Amino acid sequence: MIWLNIVVSGVLLGGFYALFACGLSLMFGVMKIINLAHGDMAVVAGYTAVFLVPKFHLPEVWSFLIVVPIFALLGYVVQRTLFQKSIERDPFTTLLVTFGLSVVIENLLLEIYTDNAQSINIGSLISKSWQVNQTIFISYQSLTVLIVSVVVIGALQLFLSKTSTGRQIRAVSDDREAAMLCGTNYRHIFGIASSLAFATVALAGISYGMVTSLNPYSGGANLLLAFETVVIGGIGSLWGTLVGGILLGIAQQFGGHFNQQYPILAGNILFLVVLAIRPQGLFGKKVAMS
Repeated sequence: MIWLNIVVSGVLLGGFYALFACGLSLMFGVMKIINLAHGDMAVVAGYTAVFLVPKFHLPEVWSFLIVVPIFALLGYVVQRTLFQKSIERDPFTTLLVTFGLSVVIENLLLEIYTDNAQSINIGSLISKSWQVNQTIFISYQSLTVLIVSVVVIGALQLFLSKTSTGRQIRAVSDDREAAMLCGTNYRHIFGIASSLAFATVALAGISYGMVTSLNPYSGGANLLLAFETVVIGGIGSLWGTLVGGILLGIAQQFGGHFNQQYPILAGNILFLVVLAIRPQGLFGKKVAMS
């Protein structure tokens, strides 16, 4: 029963990692951007919820109704005004731009909020759980995050495969030049993809603020976990991201069972093993070397 409890806890934790990482996977899969400001954007979303929700007199658990649309619009604007110019130069420029954006965000948050921790209050939901048996308890909060993660990834996959805009996103991802010859405005499509990625990172940031406390420094650690999740599952594969998050969560829970200092180490070992055995990730496509 102890091992089953560890697996259940790992799956629930993995749902959060997958929600956090799906936007990173989408941006790289479509635009080949490794967004080093991804974790910081999630923190900004959490702080935005803390700041705006009281002004609209909404329960904080419904903060996504305000924050997600704001970040979807922000994603389109940032891509068209900042990311696009770096894409047109070279990948190294994109890394520098997103790194600079990360530094600016962290320092702005420190200036505005100092290093005081903030959290999103969800009332009694944070302490409620479902008792499966005498040893296994499933937190309603963690279960909700897992369900949201599955729904978001499933909705994104349906959007990409069943809608005209989604098929254009996939076409631009596969062959930008061919898509342009067919009349696709790839800059607009990139903006839509970035909008979707920012919307998911807003959900992740709000979830993070509900699960633990926010601080301006937490973006970097979250970026590392998101990156490991994407690489384990396979870059560009949304369902692979979910599987990667779950495997990473289970590995960390197993590590924590033996020593409280081992969770991160266990996750890093899994990350390195996957890189050594299957560098493209579990569900990634192998790229032929010319």
